[in-house]
Amino acid sequence: MTVTRLEASELAGLASFLEDANLPSADLTEPARVFFRFDADTLVGYGGLEGEGADRLLRSIVVLADRRGAGIGRALIAALEQEARELGVQRLHLLTTTAAPFFSTMGYAPSDRHAAPPAIAASREFTSLCPASAAYLVKAL
Repeated sequence: MTVTRLEASELAGLASFLEDANLPSADLTEPARVFFRFDADTLVGYGGLEGEGADRLLRSIVVLADRRGAGIGRALIAALEQEARELGVQRLHLLTTTAAPFFSTMGYAPSDRHAAPPAIAASREFTSLCPASAAYLVKAL
């Protein structure tokens, strides 16, 4: 799988895929975010990281509909975790309304939203983009 960091001019394409998957896209151009395109001969998905420091959000994970069910999501998450490790990230956090069981199989554990580090809890993901009912999961890298 080829991992390519997206330039600002490529974020509109990501936004379109996120909107089709009912995922938030309103804050893609804000600071402290990096997004990646994943290819296996052709585009298979996107994902990103948000924040600075030891704790960051895993963001905007989407596998193209016609490529789902082939293990691409797992490979995509593994690649993002490696990117995070290279940046010195110690823990990844995420919010999801539909994929908690999938992330649990990848080592992400449910956590209390009130226990989120201040920078994570202050993100737009936590404060407005994801509903309060979204599952909050954390993984130590």
